[in-house]
Amino acid sequence: MARLALAITAALTACSSPPPATPSLTPLAFCKPSQPCWPAAADWQALAAQLTGKLERPTSPLAACDAAPTSEACAAALRTARNPFFLEDQVGGTQQAGWLNAWEPRQSVYAIVAETAGDVAAGVKFAAAHQLRLAIKGTGHDYLGRSSAPDSLLIWTHHMRKVDLADAFVPHGCPATTPAVSTVTVGAGARWLEAYQAVTVEHGRYVQGGGCTSVGAAGGFLQGGGFGSWSKKYGTGAAGLVEAEVVTADGQTVIANACQHADLFWALRGGGGGTFGVVTKATLLTHPLPTTFGAVHGTVTAANDAAFRDLIGHFVTFYRDQLNNEHWGESVNFSPKNELEISMAFEGLSEAEAAAVWQPLRAWIESQPALKIALEVHAVPASKMWSYDFFHQYAADAIQTDDRPGAPHGQYWWSGDAEQVHTYWYAYESRWLPVALFQPAQSNKLADALFAASRQAWFALHFNKGLAGGAPDALARTRDTATNPAVLDAAALYLTGALGDVVPGVPGHDLDRAKAEARRAKVTAATKIIRDLTPGAGSYVNETSFFEPDWQHAFWGTNYEKLLAIKRKYDPRGLFVCHHCVGSEASGI
Repeated sequence: MARLALAITAALTACSSPPPATPSLTPLAFCKPSQPCWPAAADWQALAAQLTGKLERPTSPLAACDAAPTSEACAAALRTARNPFFLEDQVGGTQQAGWLNAWEPRQSVYAIVAETAGDVAAGVKFAAAHQLRLAIKGTGHDYLGRSSAPDSLLIWTHHMRKVDLADAFVPHGCPATTPAVSTVTVGAGARWLEAYQAVTVEHGRYVQGGGCTSVGAAGGFLQGGGFGSWSKKYGTGAAGLVEAEVVTADGQTVIANACQHADLFWALRGGGGGTFGVVTKATLLTHPLPTTFGAVHGTVTAANDAAFRDLIGHFVTFYRDQLNNEHWGESVNFSPKNELEISMAFEGLSEAEAAAVWQPLRAWIESQPALKIALEVHAVPASKMWSYDFFHQYAADAIQTDDRPGAPHGQYWWSGDAEQVHTYWYAYESRWLPVALFQPAQSNKLADALFAASRQAWFALHFNKGLAGGAPDALARTRDTATNPAVLDAAALYLTGALGDVVPGVPGHDLDRAKAEARRAKVTAATKIIRDLTPGAGSYVNETSFFEPDWQHAFWGTNYEKLLAIKRKYDPRGLFVCHHCVGSEASGI
């Protein structure tokens, strides 16, 4: 049973036109603490008096390392920083430790520990009145540093974690004849673990969310598009958004759905987080639960380069013919060591049915003297997929428990995600692979490119992050979102990166710049091969390069101009800014 659950969790945690002219937004000249425009102490006190929550001065979770890098207090802080839920409980914490030549965690000067939409609105109004830069953070689970900013006021929604289910929800302001749907409503700080445990474990339904249990359910994941293991079956996370409560740049709290503020609603479904307003509550579609969730997990090893290239070619054909459908998702990794690591997930199939799908590829591999395969197929009742008690009993090493004193029972993260916690990135890249590349006329060209890229660096193909072959209703819902339309015709998302356990200035964890640059160069070289193969294909905004060229069209394709117009309408002064977000050309951030 332990091997069964481990296989499933391994599969689930794998956790060009020119840019448009500078938009005619009038950006705020953000005030800094050293300037006379900075609010006086009495102003901050007045803000604090308005709040249901608190006003705090954030500090770094690694403050002990700043003070004494070689101390035991620093070593203890570094150990604790490997717990994602600890980081999320820190007003000054972020899930990532930084990015080479890009960003490092920088604490805001003040933070609103928001408990209500009114707290959020008070913060937005205060920032606008005093020309302050705003940072918006729920979990801080963000690769590109968009949830932290120096010299800023932080709105921290971590404590807004209520989860409510409804069997018959009708969006506000819609006609009485509007069909009611089954939904879950999550607060701005809720994590997917809490959503899954309420929806699936307790109520026997499914909501399309993320793989990492510590990812926020209503924040950047959802607003950036968002993919789960079975996106080909259920669509993107953004496609499941039914309604949002949003604080806009004028400090007003509005309800956005298909019947009111429909343009804002569309933008929130894939247009990027921290851009159009602060989402304080999101209502999401839920679905009937399949009978099973499962995984195919293992490794195929090639004895030489020629055998590995042959393996890649056969896998491309196998994927096209057997896996490019609504039942399958997750990833396959390609290694310079001539290894194909399989971490695929499935839904609605028995173990026997899933194994039968893979049998032709397994049989061919076993017939090749230069190839060796170890592969397991397992399924579990779908209702157990996020049950802490189930995994704690049958596969305790598949999860890591938040064992801090006072931590809620059942709070855990997948062991396969541990490497991503408090990671320092040297490079990260993504690119959608059009399904046409998998067709017979181009499959050899694709296999050649994948093999060539694997000579440079490790990479993965995430098949759940391309919707080609998906269920018709999933495609229809996703087509009605702001996500780059390229995802609809993509078989997979190419993902690669290089990371390290780095905390600059701390002995044993300091940055080795030469090593970091060398690894970054390998990732860049591998990705160039894929970019050359996929002109105009685009990149996924939540998992992408900090330095993505032509990012407007890479992230949103033909949707960018419409998104920019909506940005101008709801935030004409450019109060909500973040790196490579809609309208950020005007801010230079």
